[in-house]
Amino acid sequence: MPSPPLPTVRTVKDLRAVVSGWKRAGQKVALVPTMGALHEGHLSLVALARRHADHVVASVFVNPTQFGPNEDFARYPRTETRDAELLAGADCDLLFAPGVEEMYAPGFSTTVTVSGVSEPLDGAARPGHFAGVATVVSKLLIQAAPDVAVFGEKDYQQLQVIRRLVRDLDLPVEIVGAPTARAEDGLALSSRNAYLSQEERQIAPRLHQALAEAARRLREGDSIERVEATGRAALERAGFAPIDYFEVRDAETLARLEEGSSRDKRILAAAFLGKTRLIDNLGV
Repeated sequence: MPSPPLPTVRTVKDLRAVVSGWKRAGQKVALVPTMGALHEGHLSLVALARRHADHVVASVFVNPTQFGPNEDFARYPRTETRDAELLAGADCDLLFAPGVEEMYAPGFSTTVTVSGVSEPLDGAARPGHFAGVATVVSKLLIQAAPDVAVFGEKDYQQLQVIRRLVRDLDLPVEIVGAPTARAEDGLALSSRNAYLSQEERQIAPRLHQALAEAARRLREGDSIERVEATGRAALERAGFAPIDYFEVRDAETLARLEEGSSRDKRILAAAFLGKTRLIDNLGV
């Protein structure tokens, strides 16, 4: 039996009207921000949000401010009807699907930036990206006023940027990180996987394999420098090019680590396979 249509709002006013009703009844609200083109990874975020709250709001908004001039904003998949059906089947309560002018009214001139954790890795490879992320997430958290917001660990640097943002601005929301959802062959689920050719899809799991091998070598005492060099070489042999980064970083701050550091580590990678940029990461 199909799920009933998912209630959908497109304005901040209507979103707040629904959420405030829930809160007046003493119920907790969770937010799952997305850019649509949903897959099982997104639905796992909804399931995790459901465990933390009485009601779940998912947003679908392809945010133009986090795309660079030569990135894929125009061709990013937009599948709202299917997204709404998937969310309804995943026990989501409300879809917030604003247009660009609802989020960025004419004359909009405010940008939120998070120093430090946003600067290396994707921050260096995609200038301005995390300012776009921090700005739109700030708006969504203010608009929806959730008690909990859920973000996937696949976008690990984004998750750390948002955690820092919430901590620094004393925003009254708990940020929950969800484990990366993967295909059976280890490839991290991503809306951009749809861009891969059949041949590229066969190669793509090598990214996760290189990260897993790097984590094993670190646990066995190999140096950070050798692990990074070996990981990059493995990706090059597999056909990834260019490689934006394959690096071992502090798991909280994403700063560089001294050899032998006892701090928790995260290995993060981003590389192109054909025209598709894939990212992934693993904790050590």
